[in-house]
Amino acid sequence: MSIRRLPEHLVNRIAAGEVVERPASALKELVENALDAGATRIAIRLSNGGLDRIEVSDDGCGMNATDMALALERHATSKMPDDEAIENVATLGFRGEALPSIASVARLSIDSRLAGADGWNRTVDNGRLAAEGPVAIPPGTRVTVEQLFGRVPARRKFLRSPKSEYAACLDVLRRLAMAHPRVAFSVEHDGRRVLGVQGGEAREDRVAALTDRQLADNHVIVSLERDGVRLSGVASIPTYNRGVGDHQYLFVNGRPVRDRLLIGAVRGAYADMLARDRHPVVALFLDVPPLDVDVNVHPAKTEVRFRDPAMVRGMIVSGLRRALDAEGFRAVQHPDPAALQAWKAEPVSPTSIGALPIFEAAGDPADYNPLARTSLADRRASFITPPPHARAEPAVASVPEGTRFPLGVARGQVARTYIVAEAEDGLVIVDQHAAHERLTLERMRRAMEGQGVTSQALLLPEVVELDEPACDRLEERCAEFRSVGLEIERFGPAAMLVRAVPAMLGQSDVRGLVSDLADDLAAYDSTLSLRERLDLVAATMACHGSVRAGRVLSVAEMNALLREMEVTPRSGQCNHGRPTWVKLQHGDIEKLFGRK
Repeated sequence: MSIRRLPEHLVNRIAAGEVVERPASALKELVENALDAGATRIAIRLSNGGLDRIEVSDDGCGMNATDMALALERHATSKMPDDEAIENVATLGFRGEALPSIASVARLSIDSRLAGADGWNRTVDNGRLAAEGPVAIPPGTRVTVEQLFGRVPARRKFLRSPKSEYAACLDVLRRLAMAHPRVAFSVEHDGRRVLGVQGGEAREDRVAALTDRQLADNHVIVSLERDGVRLSGVASIPTYNRGVGDHQYLFVNGRPVRDRLLIGAVRGAYADMLARDRHPVVALFLDVPPLDVDVNVHPAKTEVRFRDPAMVRGMIVSGLRRALDAEGFRAVQHPDPAALQAWKAEPVSPTSIGALPIFEAAGDPADYNPLARTSLADRRASFITPPPHARAEPAVASVPEGTRFPLGVARGQVARTYIVAEAEDGLVIVDQHAAHERLTLERMRRAMEGQGVTSQALLLPEVVELDEPACDRLEERCAEFRSVGLEIERFGPAAMLVRAVPAMLGQSDVRGLVSDLADDLAAYDSTLSLRERLDLVAATMACHGSVRAGRVLSVAEMNALLREMEVTPRSGQCNHGRPTWVKLQHGDIEKLFGRK
């Protein structure tokens, strides 16, 4: 078979398969062109999820008839630097492929006008010029795409339902609108207005408007600059999370990307604060010198390559953790409405007074005062849990008059699981296991940064049987385990021998601990740095060594835990992203009793 040159219209259709995968891809290219043209207002109209019609209007610089004809030729662009240095490209587009690719698989019409000039139209129908001539239009550009893949049934049949295509279009628009808060966006779908944001908004306000309004009350500001690279944006506190990762918006030099390095860095930053099946809500903006990032990786321009990926990853992890650490014991404080309604509506059965104790703790009212502490170090060290059989009652001192505590004063324990405390502005309920799990992890971290975690040798070393690959993973990390107080060694092909555990864990389930560590290494080991692996190990240990639900605590122990929470970073959530405490404001309590 002889080699022949393919006709231009077929070349365009083949290339369109890389640039235009679905309506959302075409929409993305058109909106990016509007942004590169300096638009301050962009209006989008969609029909049938973009399958039938996509229209993008802007107030940008516009084009004349000559430029319009060139724009529809392959590899013609106004965005490449004069020296043709592709590494210095500062615009969203630069390939000169989008418009001719779309025009080869749809009916594309461009109306445009330069300020002070007449408007002009050029229409191309599936690669062939259909019409051109003068048109009345305000300064700017309007691009209309109709019947995408209408004459390419092999591609059209692989598109999803109109609802799915509409959702993909809306996701693209949200990302572009987040990256450009100075620009106003309006979106209509089948004649119904579905999105509208004003120009000139603050970045965090724009992100909240395009995701969930609750994010405005449950986020931290991320800001970090290092070696010419700047990281900024917003991130949810761990207790505000989602079941899927589609609410993670990542941008590099104003360009929305879906980069595995960045996604992995976000996961690493929240590794010990969220369960594996939960995901934070983040919008992170990375500004990198053009020479340090390659955006010419894929025609869709959603992937990038960094010259120093380790530095970028470390910057995201440290930037997120610094911002989250600064929030202390903060957690989402929105009691579930259904739970409150059930509490309010639950019938009360007649019961003789005194038949059932309300709280587990009892004693002299003076015992309800928290421990008096004079230094931060004392308060942090106040809650050290001995084994239940060896627990002694700590000394209790009265609180000086006027002392205030954000988490209040312990009043008792419910169901041997929840600590009830009275604060100045409401009722605080603390999950004792979740709270102590976080405190134990933070103690281990401080110990690792200091002189190391003290080990407690087991009277009889314990053999833990696992499959051989799991033992191999654990054996490779024995030195790292020793730095957190766990001493293990190989004991045959399919077993590990545990000689010592961290002393601060007290009595713990050794078999469960080692098994969970093996599972964690299987899931994350290849993607984590040494520090992140140590954090993961410490988090798993903390879960196994914390106060369990069902254990009775003295009032002094409860108050000591509350005081340590108040001075411990990230104590508002456990290591799995659940809140460690909730508060019912006085107004909420009054509503339960019909006082408001």
